[in-house]
Amino acid sequence: MKKKSISAKISIYTFLCFFSVLVIYPIFLVLQNSFKNKLYISTEPFAWPNAESFVGLQNYIVGLTKIHFFKSILYSLFITAFSVLAIVVFCSMAAWYIIRVRNKVTKLIYYLFILSMVVPFQMVMYTMTKTANVLHLDNYIGIVVLYLGFGSGMAVFMFTGYVNSIPKELEEAAMIDGCNPFNMFFLVLFPVMKPIVISVAILDAMWVWNDFLLPYLVIGTKYRTIPVAIQYLKSGYGSVDYGHLMATIVVALIPIVIFYFACQKYLIEGIVAGAVKG
Repeated sequence: MKKKSISAKISIYTFLCFFSVLVIYPIFLVLQNSFKNKLYISTEPFAWPNAESFVGLQNYIVGLTKIHFFKSILYSLFITAFSVLAIVVFCSMAAWYIIRVRNKVTKLIYYLFILSMVVPFQMVMYTMTKTANVLHLDNYIGIVVLYLGFGSGMAVFMFTGYVNSIPKELEEAAMIDGCNPFNMFFLVLFPVMKPIVISVAILDAMWVWNDFLLPYLVIGTKYRTIPVAIQYLKSGYGSVDYGHLMATIVVALIPIVIFYFACQKYLIEGIVAGAVKG
């Protein structure tokens, strides 16, 4: 039995290592080619940079200059930070209300949130773009409202599962101590919800930071986020300097990767707790 157990563990670890390599290798390939001349990227994409193909930081300097990187990253940081903040705050409060005030209205609201997860973005993108234009949401501040709407379904679903696992006695004790609903939520419940808050924040930050279609449709070229700015590395005839492209992709990955690794220990705990049936 011990030999079988050891063999099973070795097989699992071997499979996981192989799968990890499959996931990491494309990222490594992008990093490797970001230091090569564009001609060698096309002819020798899998080869290490050598004396002829290596261009140092030239791809990074030229690529970041072309897309006005620092202006674009400020828009991306603003939109991502405030969108995630809005989703976390408003959806956690909505989930708390849905769980603690159980009636037909809150059940209907909950199912509407769940239904919004089923509707594909492509079905509503044209009407949404027109509505955003009419309501003057077609700017880097207004798009935060749109992200709140599109991100609320999954966030409410996860928050309701976690709130359902919090004992009511905690809230009753806070009420006895004189807390009003506002203080009770933000001073008592919100700190307890830290794992699921960080999990939702990670998932939504990765989504908003990497999203291309919504910013492209709503705010276009006026307020270019990083994904929108990168696609403008193409020339008028469709040719692409892949050296510049890969260099900008590498730099664009750094902030969200740092955020993920800083918060990853809470991710699994929060997702598991958020999946509890409410």
